[in-house]
Amino acid sequence: MKIPLLPLACLALASAVTPSSYGGAPPVAAEMTKARQSAMTPGDAWLRLKKGNDRFVAGRPVHRDLLEEARLTAAGQHPFAAIVSCLDSRTAPEQVFDQGIGDIFCARVAGNVVNDDIVGSLEYACNVVGARLIVVVGHDSCGAVKGAVESIKLGKLTGLLEKIEPAVAAAMRETGGTRSSSNHALVERATADNVVLQMNAILDKSKILRSMLNHGEIALVGAVQDLKTGRVTLVKLKEGGASSH
Repeated sequence: MKIPLLPLACLALASAVTPSSYGGAPPVAAEMTKARQSAMTPGDAWLRLKKGNDRFVAGRPVHRDLLEEARLTAAGQHPFAAIVSCLDSRTAPEQVFDQGIGDIFCARVAGNVVNDDIVGSLEYACNVVGARLIVVVGHDSCGAVKGAVESIKLGKLTGLLEKIEPAVAAAMRETGGTRSSSNHALVERATADNVVLQMNAILDKSKILRSMLNHGEIALVGAVQDLKTGRVTLVKLKEGGASSH
């Protein structure tokens, strides 16, 4: 496993937080200013996302005036996190993490795979603009993962699915069974392993982000979204593979 675990220690407490009571009026959104962004730690950033996901799951999103948020952020942006997620229409990070305009960077592509363009965008998000956290988010029943399992060949999609193949191969070793998109255990494992694969690709491709991670300036985490509940859970890194928890 190439991803250092130490920078993730700051996320342990945040990960253990349970949803608070959602009685009464929903909270009102606060503008993400440069001062708020600068004061955040990577752990704070994950906690903010987790609380937002808790609200989403509970059906208690923050009250927002999106037009006012657009006006306030027109002169500059100070997002606190950058999220790489799947193109799937059911996985919109702003909604799933209950964030507003100017709060998070989002890079969306089928299978939440990364290439040089996405890594360059993440370098801009963190090193230039000041985001404190990168999150790679996969989801259950991912069509791209299933396509990779089935070795689908279709135009430019072929090359994209090949980026997921190492995760499928690892999942086959871990779960056994038939290589088929109907093999739920295989798809689930490949989804988690693909998240870790793409996290490693980010570090392999970027000396800038690797240095920021090693100096504790940012954290890099992986997660999987449950499409039925909307719940996002961290992917647990372990020697020889990954598992969601």
